[in-house]
Amino acid sequence: MFLLDIVQRSVRSLLSAKARTLLTAFAMAVGAFALSLTLAASNGATNYADNIVKSNFDPSELIVSASKLLFSSTDTSKPQEYNQNFSSVLTPGGTSTQVENLSDSDITRLKAIDGVESIRTTNTVSLQYVTRDGQRKYSGTVQAYSSYKSPELLAGSVSGSLASKTVILPEGFLSSLGFSSASDAVGKKIRLGVQEQVDQSSLITSFLQNGSASTDALAQNTTTETDFKIVAVSKTPAVLLQPSAGLYLTANEDDLNTLKDISVKGTTSYHKYLSVYIKVKDGTDINKLTAVQDQVKKLGYGAQSVLDTQKTITQVITVLQSIVLVFGLIAVVASVFGVVNTMYISVLQRTQEIGLMKALGMHKYNINQLFLFEAALIGLLGGLIGSAIAVGAGTLLNPSISKLLNTGDVRILDFHIDQIVMLVLALTVVAMVAGFLPARKAARLDPIDALRTE
Repeated sequence: MFLLDIVQRSVRSLLSAKARTLLTAFAMAVGAFALSLTLAASNGATNYADNIVKSNFDPSELIVSASKLLFSSTDTSKPQEYNQNFSSVLTPGGTSTQVENLSDSDITRLKAIDGVESIRTTNTVSLQYVTRDGQRKYSGTVQAYSSYKSPELLAGSVSGSLASKTVILPEGFLSSLGFSSASDAVGKKIRLGVQEQVDQSSLITSFLQNGSASTDALAQNTTTETDFKIVAVSKTPAVLLQPSAGLYLTANEDDLNTLKDISVKGTTSYHKYLSVYIKVKDGTDINKLTAVQDQVKKLGYGAQSVLDTQKTITQVITVLQSIVLVFGLIAVVASVFGVVNTMYISVLQRTQEIGLMKALGMHKYNINQLFLFEAALIGLLGGLIGSAIAVGAGTLLNPSISKLLNTGDVRILDFHIDQIVMLVLALTVVAMVAGFLPARKAARLDPIDALRTE
């Protein structure tokens, strides 16, 4: 008996019991649906994480801190020895931990490493306010301009780097500061107010030595205003590391450091940096980047590349993907029992037919093939139905999900045709394995006993 004849007979047998076939296939479809969505969500989450990293980090740079603790878990079983360069940072779990800051001498030491092209600090400065003549004051934050992640501009232009006392204004400030459009804002001036911080240790020392009257002058915060010219207006990025970063003003690094110095002068945070970015010469070459990273670590600093950051984010996605994958596999396992049950019922109902086929000379090997193909077709049908529903639903829901999660143009459910094909084939094989025992039972039936069965 030819293979094509067996396939055709399998199809006819399944069509003769349409309801039973469809119900069993739908059980397989549930697993296919869950697994298709899991794979698509995993692809989308990975793409989103990659976009965040690519949009915010230069692959030729290393993030360097004074301590490796910034990039790894802290040993909380023992207290850390006091260091005046420590500052508090929030961990991903929301708790506070102490990490050592970098100083100017550390930066000088890092610049001397062979292969280091330049170093920039990771400072952002929290402004007391942003305003202009005749307008109200608004809170704001300034970040340093980076040519790698140059923002998309609505108006104005930036050639290479930002000039001194110039700023890129986020579009979110336009209406608040009274500009009619992005073009209207370009060339206008705004004022950035920075408040000097009070050194608490100096305040306490003065109080203990000279009484409360001596602390009045120290306790009075003063605000320094600096005019900046708007050279461009940036569009809110579609992908952000932090949602609030969409309102960050951008200035050149020298101006940013000046604002930072005004803010922390006279305090223990003056010229202290939680971390810095080291740009490696020809750093897109992974070997050169790794060589500099190793040298930085040998000096006792913590260093993390963009690749390390991607791995950290991907690990979280992998864990979530595994959890959802388990639920999908549970659905597939449950559907396997449905296939086994359906095939056993089919064998029982067609016992006389099997006996007749054997009496007419059909080999038991072909009988076995016949039922295995029937099981495989059920798996194929279930896989196609489940995957098709998942792709259809995902395609319809993608715009709403992207809008809800504010992921911009990134599709959270990203279906790959090769993964869908592999999934359907895998479910077909699983169904064939599930049909093995019923097919074996059918192949071993004695033709005489089978023909006598009522």
